[in-house]
Amino acid sequence: MKKFRKVLDGLTTSSPANPGGSPACGSAAGTPSTAPTPRELEIQETLMSEHFQICKTVRHGVPYQPTALAFDPVQKILAIGSRSGGVRLLGRPGVDCHCQHESGAAVLQLQFLINEGALVTACADDTLHLWNLRQRRPAILHSLKFNRERITFCHLPFQSKWLYVGTERGNTHIVNIESFILSGYVIMWNKAIELSTKTHPGPVVHLSDSPKDEGKLLIGFESGTIVMWDLRAKRTDFRIYYDEAIHSASWHHEGRQFMCSHSDGSLSMWNLRNTAKPFQVTFPHGKTQRDGRKESCKPILKVEYKTSRNSSEAFVVFSGGLSYDKAGRRPTLTIMHGKAITVLEMDYPIVDFLVLCETPYINEVQEPYAVVVLLEKDFVVVDLTQSNFPIFENPYPMDIHESPVTCTAYFADCPPDIIPVLYSIGAKHKKTGYSHKEWPVSGGTWTVGSQTYPEIIITGHADGSIKFWDATAITLQMLYKLKTSKVFEKPKSGDVGRSAELVEEDPYAVQMISWCPQSRILCVVGISAHVILYRFSKHDASTTITSLEVRLQCEMEDVISPSDTENTPSFSDPSGHSPQPQPPSPRSNTPDSMRDSIPCLKVKDRMIRMPPGYQAELVVQLLWVDGEPPQQITSLDLNSAYGLLALGNCNGLTVVDYLQKTILLCMSTLELYGSADPFQRLTRSPRKNRQSTSDFCMRGLSNFHSDSKKRIRTSYQSLTELSDNQVSLDLERSKSPTSDHVNGHCTSPTSQPCLTGRARVPGGPEGPRLARRGPGRPPFRKAQSAACMEVSLPVSSLTEESRENSFSRSRSSSVSSIDRETKEAVTTLQFAESYGRKSDTLPTPCLWVGTSLGLVLIIPMSIPTDEQERLEDPVTVAPTGTVLMLKGSILRIGFLDCGGALINSPYEVWRDQHAPDHPDRPRKRKLVNFSPSSSQEASGDGHLAVVCSERQAKVFFMPSQACLYVHNITESSFVLRADVVSVCNSVCLACFCANGHIMTLSLPSLRPLLDVNYLPLTDMRIARTFCFTNGGQALYLCSPTEIQRITYSQEMCDNLQEMLGELFTPIETPEAQNRGFLKGFFGGNAQTFDREELFGEAAAGKASRSLAQHIPGQGGMEGMKAAAGGVVGELARARIALDERGQRLGELEERTALMMTSAETFSKHAHELMLKCKDKKWYQF
Repeated sequence: MKKFRKVLDGLTTSSPANPGGSPACGSAAGTPSTAPTPRELEIQETLMSEHFQICKTVRHGVPYQPTALAFDPVQKILAIGSRSGGVRLLGRPGVDCHCQHESGAAVLQLQFLINEGALVTACADDTLHLWNLRQRRPAILHSLKFNRERITFCHLPFQSKWLYVGTERGNTHIVNIESFILSGYVIMWNKAIELSTKTHPGPVVHLSDSPKDEGKLLIGFESGTIVMWDLRAKRTDFRIYYDEAIHSASWHHEGRQFMCSHSDGSLSMWNLRNTAKPFQVTFPHGKTQRDGRKESCKPILKVEYKTSRNSSEAFVVFSGGLSYDKAGRRPTLTIMHGKAITVLEMDYPIVDFLVLCETPYINEVQEPYAVVVLLEKDFVVVDLTQSNFPIFENPYPMDIHESPVTCTAYFADCPPDIIPVLYSIGAKHKKTGYSHKEWPVSGGTWTVGSQTYPEIIITGHADGSIKFWDATAITLQMLYKLKTSKVFEKPKSGDVGRSAELVEEDPYAVQMISWCPQSRILCVVGISAHVILYRFSKHDASTTITSLEVRLQCEMEDVISPSDTENTPSFSDPSGHSPQPQPPSPRSNTPDSMRDSIPCLKVKDRMIRMPPGYQAELVVQLLWVDGEPPQQITSLDLNSAYGLLALGNCNGLTVVDYLQKTILLCMSTLELYGSADPFQRLTRSPRKNRQSTSDFCMRGLSNFHSDSKKRIRTSYQSLTELSDNQVSLDLERSKSPTSDHVNGHCTSPTSQPCLTGRARVPGGPEGPRLARRGPGRPPFRKAQSAACMEVSLPVSSLTEESRENSFSRSRSSSVSSIDRETKEAVTTLQFAESYGRKSDTLPTPCLWVGTSLGLVLIIPMSIPTDEQERLEDPVTVAPTGTVLMLKGSILRIGFLDCGGALINSPYEVWRDQHAPDHPDRPRKRKLVNFSPSSSQEASGDGHLAVVCSERQAKVFFMPSQACLYVHNITESSFVLRADVVSVCNSVCLACFCANGHIMTLSLPSLRPLLDVNYLPLTDMRIARTFCFTNGGQALYLCSPTEIQRITYSQEMCDNLQEMLGELFTPIETPEAQNRGFLKGFFGGNAQTFDREELFGEAAAGKASRSLAQHIPGQGGMEGMKAAAGGVVGELARARIALDERGQRLGELEERTALMMTSAETFSKHAHELMLKCKDKKWYQF
């Protein structure tokens, strides 16, 4: 506990608008300011560094760029490998684990040790890894690195400890799974093929043991050569040379025949009695042409041949094989059962598939019941037990990326009734036609932990859709989906100009989400400079959507000079600054240069029937002005208790009363200051007329426009391609975003004020930076996916390097940089009960406005308290000129009472406006207010304001506006996300920096509590989607298809083991079927043999040390150390020490045995020499 005594009355301190009045801080803790102390403030801070630790919790979504698939038929656990080296393990809902190879090499193949709780992974760096799955956090036990050969295929027989490994050279090696060392037994390619063969057979593409005899190994080479190798005799039983390349092979369970898939789209059946030629060759999708030849088909990449007890006909399942002439056909999975052929079309290319069978024994009737199909961006399971082959409803959230994610929001500790309500509404719109059987991947165990609370994740998408997800505990389940595009009219195909281009490039993409869980009001900001306000209702309704159009565009003539600043009076009558909405002009056949007072999209103006759920009530759209498109919205805040909505961009601020459907305030940021503007802006040369400006822009950009259009779009990754371009931010280059902009578009929520793209006089200060956009060039491209954050492009040098690194250039907050730009963006907005002036004695509703120049303005408002008056009387908004200053763009504003507790914003309790009237319970507004005065007991009046910018954080005392603490967060980088969050019954400031550091600062003293370099290779997608929430949790989009949740709370890290599911559950291995005396007597029974006798060191010797290198793994020791604490930790450490001691004793025993063997050999040779020389005379030597 530490008591901080601070000044309440700072009237004698320097003005907060003066940078020199705020002490610079480079020390570890926040620096207090000095002032007289008429009354002392005592705040006990409980948070310490021990309360924080960074830890990944769970990952949701389909693995990005999957490569491999495996299934344990006894444990019923599924594994998916990816190109980035990740392994995803899935069981029953709640059993979901992500592992990562440190090398980051792509996973080529996965092999379960069936019912053993272990997994073998083969990676593209020619390394085998053995994972221990008997712990909640799997870890690598052993690794084996091949030095001279490339791994191409692996096969592990059921209940065997010997792994067959095929290589690119055509050799087959054998690895002992227990010790993870190579056996001396090697099947060389030149011994497998005939000596007369002149060509190399190619890499090994298939390995499998015969169901009839485990001592026979079927080896398939890429060139079409198939060899049956007798492991005992070390020779081949037969060789098959086929004209077409082989992709896969599959046995019949009796072991008398097998099937191969080939590159020409054919399937060949082979019988072991006659291997001279296949007894059947079929082209499932190849039709016979008129000349008698089969039409050419695509390769069949994989085939599985499974028998069923209930049917004499076998199941043949394969992927590919379609004819080439059917262009545009989607990828297919074909199921052949007897004469019936069913073709299932998939939405994405097939990566791999597995047929799930009832038995793990390959020599028994397989009884297939499902097919798991791994697609490039999805994962489906097909039910084979029903004739129409329906798919199972996937319990995992594999459709996060159905439309690319463009923004995220995370809400912890939501009202408990919101999740059931959203689920009941969303369940009515779910798809039907799924299989009624239980989900087949049902392994592992999971129980809801004791410390759970309602959590909701909201994702915004490129197509304008909004998805609500139940994120309680570590699960993720979709609750409700909302389509914002239904608010607008579909653009007509005949529209000319840029409107048609907008339709093609995702004009409805979601940029920002503001949600009030208590009032259930939702606000959505779209890329087309629009805001949609939704209210939640359990009843359907037929209403008309109100549309407000805002002309928020700064004219060059509005730029003030230093002399104008001195004479500008403070604002007292805000009504004069509230322009009336102007009617839109006709949309079609309107050149861009002539567009004025029209929105980018047209709201439906007719009566609309809205289903239960979120129903649109109001749309606010920014208008084109003199052929200039509206700038995108950079900040938004909503307060249900006030009934107000505020939005800002790089032109200014707009405040909307959504109860009365009116615009209260619409002015530029410069106008908000009045006489309190802390900067002396440079004078701009006035613009002569519109025509000359247009002509000048045309001369400057006529040749640039067409060429730059394509290059600019490359920096804004297409939402439909989901490319994963990660741009690392070097520490030296991790600077704040530059103030350069493309097409006048404000490129970041934290960016500097942007240009409008209009011409300036060449001799003016902005002469070199004229070329921004051709006349009327709209700032809308393909909606930017979270996979690539907005990037600033300097027009002078549009190189690839500049596009990728512009995000990390430094931005100066000095006066010189302010002189270069006359406008500043509104970067954050916050409604609160606060003090607008130093002289105020009681808190009133206020709007705090943060700008890109590091300034904070406080705008008090007068709101009628009576419900009827609130709906009739106007709300008064009066900018006072109160200014606070920080370094860098303002990111977050929060409020604490004088006891250090978080002050939440007031809100309105939800009420269903479309519910039928009840005479006993009239629908009235019920407001919950967290006024600072109501939360004070003995601490006195006033409250604390926490303001965080890109560079520093400050704590002010209100109403005196005295700066109590200041802390410089970073000098070499800049803060991307910041939030005031509740952790461990206290409050802290959480920050995520561009250099990958996650920091927490105590409040109000701003002491550093945590600073971890968590994401050193920060990319744009993470920067765009990272968000904090209460309870010490955060999330970000780690790939275009996956959400990663993390925690920075030590308490949650300690409880994580309890929250995670168990991957391994003790299950008895099913017994093999009794095949009967007669069937076994006539040779039907499988032959067993001792692999240890063949592959062990005694019989096969040791492999060459240079061939492969054994690397011992940690075996989960670090995970156990991190998870354990107290007595449990001591026991775990003692167990680890015993294991390590046992391992050393084992190695000592092995060395002793080797020494004994060497001694015996030496004794034997000495004895033989003695016998040889025993009867010889001395002269015979």
